[in-house]
Amino acid sequence: MDNAGGAQVPRQVIERITEYLSHYNVQQGASYEVSAVSGQKLKAVTQGLAKLINASRQEEIVVGPSTTLLLRILSICLSRQWKPGDEVIVTNSDHEANVSCWTDLKEQGIIIKIWKLNPDTLTFELDDLKKLITTRTRLVAMVHASNILGTINPIREFADFVHEKGALFCVDGVAYAPHRQIDVQALHVDFYVYSCYKVFGPHLAVLYGRYELLRGLDGLNHYFIGKDQVPYKLQPGNFNFELTYGLQGTLDYLDALQKHHFPGVAEDQFSKVFELIAAHEEILAEHLISYLRTLPAVRIIGMENSNRNTRVATISFVHANLKSSDIVKKVDPHRIGIRYGDFYAKKLIHDLGLDLDEGVVRVSLVHYNTLQEVEQLIQVFREIL
Repeated sequence: MDNAGGAQVPRQVIERITEYLSHYNVQQGASYEVSAVSGQKLKAVTQGLAKLINASRQEEIVVGPSTTLLLRILSICLSRQWKPGDEVIVTNSDHEANVSCWTDLKEQGIIIKIWKLNPDTLTFELDDLKKLITTRTRLVAMVHASNILGTINPIREFADFVHEKGALFCVDGVAYAPHRQIDVQALHVDFYVYSCYKVFGPHLAVLYGRYELLRGLDGLNHYFIGKDQVPYKLQPGNFNFELTYGLQGTLDYLDALQKHHFPGVAEDQFSKVFELIAAHEEILAEHLISYLRTLPAVRIIGMENSNRNTRVATISFVHANLKSSDIVKKVDPHRIGIRYGDFYAKKLIHDLGLDLDEGVVRVSLVHYNTLQEVEQLIQVFREIL
């Protein structure tokens, strides 16, 4: 139940990585046959990823080692086009991956503004963003779903406003992607990033960027890698071939879920699968949240409901009399994996005054968790809380 930190992988992922290393483990771009086949296999993976998130073309998919590094590369390349006095807006709810890469631009004269959650509702208000954005704002960066609160933010609404004001919009979807299907075109985002190892895949990340924006960037690869070489110019040292091929296993797994639950539905159209995932996770979340609501000493951090339209099944809480670390350490011997801390959303934990509690206790559920497992955790909590 520590899935927001990293999910388990299905058999298909393991098999795909083994397949690549056994049959296609050569350098790309050579004239011999196995190199060509290997390249075609990897191209098919990026095509599949593009289809999964509804990117308009496969060149909009940048595969890299981590969300943190991909966002850092993006910030470096984008900021080369900005001038001192230009502005970036970040939030106080994000994982630092989508904060530090932008706030570090202060060193080159970029002005950083912070869009803060409403402290009463723990949601973002458009009126607060309106007070921050100006004609010098170049980019707004925010999270799709908080890795602590679990709250799903209305990305399309915010994206439309940001674009109306002439700025770019960059979204961290790490805590959202394991739970819901992503449609980058429907969201109207310019950049979107998520961690594959939290979406039942190997330890990689994906950055989506609108093609014309990526093509217009100066790259961070070797000087002779041209601007037209998208996404390679944003992949210094290239990407990991065997792990990227392993991402095909995630697509295989989603396809297997679809064929099991919805036989006859068009191939690679996974919307019904993610609807099923959301419905199951809502049941899991409600079972845990309804229990936590009965405890006077427990404060749920975020929405106290399980509505699949407004939150994912990442549930955080603090206890009035127990430190978060004490709770988790008492759960550990029962062989149930949960966690405590700030989860790199340090600004949010600080602004909520939870530093002294050693952050929150976080239970992060996904679709392969069961109601019986949640009940087992509740029984352990009954002894502790």
